[in-house]
Amino acid sequence: MASKAFQMTKSERAFDIFLYVFLTLIMIVTLYPFLNVLAISFNESTDTVRGGIYIWPRAWTLENYERIFSYTGLIQGFKISLLRTLSGTLLGLISASMLAFTLSRPEFRARKFVSVFLALTMYFSGGMVPMYILMRDMELIGTFWIYILPGAVSAFNVFIIRSFMDGLPFALQESAKLDGANDFMIFYKIILPLCKPVLATIALFLAVGQWNEWFTTYLYNGNKPELTTLQYELMKVLATTNQGSGMVNANDMARQMAQISPESIKMAITIVVTVPILVVYPFLQKYFVGGMTLGAVKA
Repeated sequence: MASKAFQMTKSERAFDIFLYVFLTLIMIVTLYPFLNVLAISFNESTDTVRGGIYIWPRAWTLENYERIFSYTGLIQGFKISLLRTLSGTLLGLISASMLAFTLSRPEFRARKFVSVFLALTMYFSGGMVPMYILMRDMELIGTFWIYILPGAVSAFNVFIIRSFMDGLPFALQESAKLDGANDFMIFYKIILPLCKPVLATIALFLAVGQWNEWFTTYLYNGNKPELTTLQYELMKVLATTNQGSGMVNANDMARQMAQISPESIKMAITIVVTVPILVVYPFLQKYFVGGMTLGAVKA
């Protein structure tokens, strides 16, 4: 009798089959662009121009990646990009979370004024020329700090974290104060552990932004090989490939262009800049869905 009670009807079984097929199609549609890029990046350049490559390389090779990593400055660019991503993400999290905690305090009388001031920075920008003059006057041009300090405080991130903090039970802070905790201990011991989900999300936003950014290098540190970034170097590789010039002699240009497809280089560059983010994401994913029951209210 129990087994019959759990038997599925024909309509339920048909719906399950339809659901599995539908979700499988969604998965294929989602994965196909990435698999296509991966296949083209590992395919011979001379064969890529023929087209018809979908999810599997027709002629396996590593020549596209070998050409990318043969460019001088790429390793240095990877080091600087990694360093700016780590330091920029850490500084951005610290500054945004501390400011958000301050704005979430009811006793902070200037919270509305500061919130409005921060909101204005989201909608109005000084422009590129005033920003360049400001960076010059602060003597940040030609230094590593140009990558970190201008974006250390993001109004959007502050508001996201503050909204999360506003949803936390204020009784937790009152209970901690009764035990003699100061504001810093409340922030570090109580608020931050409860904010892991939102901090992980903001950390991913900051890391992706720092990792993919190249225009700052182009604008301020383009003549500083020791401060080059990976994306800036890959942008130069792509520009060189598209122009058919760069590191090759004029006599060898026709031969090089016959052997190398810009499309293959583009796909290989896409994989190079995407894989590090794909590797980091699973470690942050577990924090995206976090409970609020990491603390308790004293009776």
